[in-house]
Amino acid sequence: MPEIQPANVAVMVRFHAPPPALQACVTTFYLTEIHAPEGEVVTDALQPEWANLRFFSGERPCAWIDGGDQVDNARFVATGPSIRATNFRLGPTRFWGIGLLPLGWARFIGLTAAEHANLIADGHRHASFARFLSLADSLFSPGENEAAELARIIAFFEAIPPIEPEEETRILAIHAALVDPEVSTVAEMVERIGTSQRTIERACLRHFGFSPKLLLRRQRFMRSLAQFMLDRSLKWIGAIDQHYHDQAQFVRDFREFMGMSPRQYAALPHPVLERFMYERARVHGAAVQTLDIPAGATSRPV
Repeated sequence: MPEIQPANVAVMVRFHAPPPALQACVTTFYLTEIHAPEGEVVTDALQPEWANLRFFSGERPCAWIDGGDQVDNARFVATGPSIRATNFRLGPTRFWGIGLLPLGWARFIGLTAAEHANLIADGHRHASFARFLSLADSLFSPGENEAAELARIIAFFEAIPPIEPEEETRILAIHAALVDPEVSTVAEMVERIGTSQRTIERACLRHFGFSPKLLLRRQRFMRSLAQFMLDRSLKWIGAIDQHYHDQAQFVRDFREFMGMSPRQYAALPHPVLERFMYERARVHGAAVQTLDIPAGATSRPV
């Protein structure tokens, strides 16, 4: 559980939009710097999210997913799509992060996302992320600045060929329905997309990591949590998504996804997450990556 943070810890984050060829695959490329006196650490917990790749050049994190694995002292930390909080403890450092949308998972990793759900791993040791080792080992070359590092990252991902157009269309249609707040049930998703429920279920497990029903629950929860984090004056009752039947249902979801009650969560400091969310909402439009609408996503029939 996050501890009280030292007052002299500063968190800086800069978000870079992907180029057009990657906008349907990547949420953002983001550079984070944590400045703290030697021996001081910052602790926080990330919310459920899509897959992420993070490359460190400074102190390396201790990170763990609730009820799952823990990673210590890794220069390259990879996570799969999650419905659990990702906790971390980190000292002074600098790192690049790449958020992979479901189409990005299909294009850049190409393995079954459900088999990597709620996974956190040392990217240098996990076979599923071997493709990225050359980037991890070359990213922080001597003399390179932020612009050069970003260019290296973009060139790496642009060099990976796209997937088959038919599968890309299916993924984007499912994603568009998923992020539409008017779609609240699997039946509505099936009607919106115009394909069979079985087809949607298979695609969700392969590329999104979870069943469509669970993904819709996560979306409902994340809309509520993001609203609260951006405007604490609403309190929980004012932030709860319209599709919740009552507050008790929201509290049950909160305990399942975050491992604690809303009251416990609100009482904790979130020095990294709050900075991320405010800055992300300011420059990117959506406070969290699960609410991003990928370029080209329309829930048209497939």
